[in-house]
Amino acid sequence: MDSIKFGTSGWRAIVAEDFTVQNVRIVSQGIAQYLRQQKIGQQGMLIGYDARFLGERFAKVVAEVMAAHGIPCLLCDRDTPTPTISYHVINRKLAGGINISASHNPPEWNGIKFTPDWGGPALPETTKAIELRILPLLHGEHLKWLPWERAQNDGMVRYFDPQADYLKALEKLVDRDRIRNGQIRVIFDPLFGTTRNYLDEFLRGAGAKMAILHHWRDPYFGGFRPEPTDKTLQELKDTVSKERAHLGLATDGDGDRFGVVDADGTFIQANLILAVLLDYLIKSRQWTGAVARSVATTHLIDAVAAHHSLSVHETPVGFKFIGELLAKGEIVFGGEESAGLSIKGHVPEKDGILAGALVAEMVAFTGKTIQALLKDLFERVGVLQSTREDLTISEHMREQVKSIIDQPPTTFAGEEVTQVNKLDGCKWLLPDGSWYLIRPSGTEPIVRCYAEAKTLKRLEEIMQAGRDLLQISKT
Repeated sequence: MDSIKFGTSGWRAIVAEDFTVQNVRIVSQGIAQYLRQQKIGQQGMLIGYDARFLGERFAKVVAEVMAAHGIPCLLCDRDTPTPTISYHVINRKLAGGINISASHNPPEWNGIKFTPDWGGPALPETTKAIELRILPLLHGEHLKWLPWERAQNDGMVRYFDPQADYLKALEKLVDRDRIRNGQIRVIFDPLFGTTRNYLDEFLRGAGAKMAILHHWRDPYFGGFRPEPTDKTLQELKDTVSKERAHLGLATDGDGDRFGVVDADGTFIQANLILAVLLDYLIKSRQWTGAVARSVATTHLIDAVAAHHSLSVHETPVGFKFIGELLAKGEIVFGGEESAGLSIKGHVPEKDGILAGALVAEMVAFTGKTIQALLKDLFERVGVLQSTREDLTISEHMREQVKSIIDQPPTTFAGEEVTQVNKLDGCKWLLPDGSWYLIRPSGTEPIVRCYAEAKTLKRLEEIMQAGRDLLQISKT
């Protein structure tokens, strides 16, 4: 490899191609050197892994490298959610945390998520500094690691159970009495991932009646990518409807994303969950101040915030930017359309476990389905429909996308473009309240296309106008 680059949430690669023991050592040493340069390595690291193939082995490789650089490690005793690692980094005042995880990527992928000492995803200036340290290591600079037995015997690595303290912390954020009094029935699907015995144990302890799907570790994730989508949650949808449950909840492979199914088996889009949950939390917690969303996330958040006299921060895509605002105490709520959420008083990292518990509280306390809650919300703040398409593009088309971003159209989908936003990709807003955003991927031959409008018909018109502009047919 000529270089190793961190994306929006760490470094990811295909196992046995680029994700190898050697490259994990290289990335780990780059992080270790960064921590030593920051003079915080002695505070120690927390190392975890998700349910993927060889997760334990790669986690030990990281610990061996850290030990050789004089950085003590706590190694999670089983596959562990990313937000749980973030919690302990903050709570134990550690130098940082590493989770061996490719999150929602297909099972043949793995990755390294680095959490700095402030508890959120590493910011671009941090990952750039680490990438600079990685370069000479890729070209032959000496690597150091201690053999596993020696690292243990020297006391540099200790096993650690992170679950109990993290679940205890959730009790301060979620009203368990409301869940208990609501007597709700919940079906939970961890998608074979890290949240087994996390969200289900918390809700069961709060009095919810629970049934669990896929509650065992499977490195192949049942043949799907471990992402809670309408497609991957078909069994959850069927089970919720058949068992007449009040709610279906799911999380992704490392527990930082959420999925929600309503009582009739309908999958509810993450954008809608963010808006309806924000409305509930503002009312139930008497929140004031500001909230944040990424540039690709629904403007329903803006409408809810305005309805309750809160302001809105718009960030680039990547929860690290929202996490930074949470860490600074500048917002009470942050959300991303890719099913990411956290709130004040919690970790500055997206947390699908917290999100699921808060949705359960909302349904239990209101006694309403999510679709009924959305109907009420739309009557108060207006209706917005949103969607997203990921389109594969050639190298030639990549240049075409760059040209569109450099010189966006002045009219689009039959309307004059009233505002152009280049915070991340290129987003143009239209007079009827609709908008369209294109974002080329930095690591894949893909352009991500987002849109929002007041009706489904108008939404499709906007998406088709985008395809026409990009000269790509819908498949």
